Amino acid sequence: MRTIDEIIDEILTLAATHFKVSREDITPDDDFFKKLGIDSLQALELLTRLENHFKVELPDYEVQGVTDFRTLAERIEARL
Repeated sequence: MRTIDEIIDEILTLAATHFKVSREDITPDDDFFKKLGIDSLQALELLTRLENHFKVELPDYEVQGVTDFRTLAERIEARL
């Protein structure tokens, strides 16, 4: 079973790789829209990648309004 810190680390690594930013430049409490410079369509791409990586399904109502990596990790952890 993954810890919340492991989940956060995996999310940050995947986001950094996908959006070609330095992993060291993003933190768990960053707003991913602002930090990655992405729009809602790109955020959906990220969510799809995360769902596939963690093998979970995140219902829209659980991620609506989520903009930081830590909260996203908490939603994923609840589904693992």
